[in-house]
Amino acid sequence: MLCALLSAGCAAAPPAAGPPGDGPTPLTSSAALGDFGTVDYCSLLNVPEVAPGAVAVATFEDCRAAAGPRTILVGPLAFDSDPNIKPYAYPGPVPDGVAVQQSMFNDHSACTRAITFADGNRLDLSVTDTGDDQAARCGVADAAVGSALTAITTGKVRRLTFPDRSWGLVAPCVLLEDHGLDAAAGPGSRPATGLSGHSCIRGKISLKLTVETAEPTGPAEPLGGREARVRTAGAFCLVDTTQQTPGRRELAEISVVETAGTANDATCAVARGAASVLFPRLPAPGKP
Repeated sequence: MLCALLSAGCAAAPPAAGPPGDGPTPLTSSAALGDFGTVDYCSLLNVPEVAPGAVAVATFEDCRAAAGPRTILVGPLAFDSDPNIKPYAYPGPVPDGVAVQQSMFNDHSACTRAITFADGNRLDLSVTDTGDDQAARCGVADAAVGSALTAITTGKVRRLTFPDRSWGLVAPCVLLEDHGLDAAAGPGSRPATGLSGHSCIRGKISLKLTVETAEPTGPAEPLGGREARVRTAGAFCLVDTTQQTPGRRELAEISVVETAGTANDATCAVARGAASVLFPRLPAPGKP
C-alpha cells in the first residue's frame, strides 16, 4: 500500500517580515499553519481561558472540546465557498489579509465563525449547546477565534505525531483508486483529496481517517475482516471501524450518498461493498 508519510515537525513559525520598507505580508493558511496534515488543532484553543474544564480531543482534522452540553469545534480547514458565511464586526485584532466571518447556518443552536486567510482557505470554528442564549455562544466563539489567531501569530501551532501503522500515515485517495469501487463510485469518477490529506471523495463514496471522539453505538458486524458499524444519516449510509494506537483510538469512516434522497438498504449495501474493498487495505498494528 502506498502511504503518505507525514513528518512531525516543529511548531509553525509566524510569517517572516520582509525587508525594511516592505508593506504588511498577507497571511496565508500555509504560512499560518504549516503542513495541513499534521496540525494539532487543539494547540489553537486556549482551553483554560475559552472553555474552562472542557476536555479537548485532537483529531486529524479538528479539535473538539466538550464541557457539559457545550462543544467547541476548531477546524476543519475548507476551501469551498459557503453562501451561509457573511461579514460581521469581529471585535479583536486580525492579521493582514485575514477576514473573520460568521455563518448564519443553524444559528438557533450554534454560533459558527470562519477565519479566512489571504489564499482563500478558511478555518471553521463553532460553538454548540442545548441552550437558547446565542449571544453567550457567540461570545465563546469570538474568544475561540482570538485564541486561534494568537496561537498562529505567536508561533504556538503544534504538530501531531503518528505512530507506526497509524491511519494518519495513509493516503485515502490511494485507497479509493481501487478498481473494485469503479461501479459504486460512478462512471469516470476520480478521487479528490481534502485539504488535510486525511479525507477523500470519489463520486458517491468518501473515506475519512480520523480519531474517534464518541463511543460507538449500534450493533457491530464483520466487514472486510474488521468489526464495523453501519448507520444511516439523512442521504448517507456510513460504515466505520476503529483501531487502538498509542494515546488515541483511530477511526476509518466510509460514506456513500444516496443521490435520489434518503439513504436506504440499497445505499448501505453499496457502503458494505466498499468496506469489503477498503478495510482490508488499512494497516493493522504489528502487521505488515
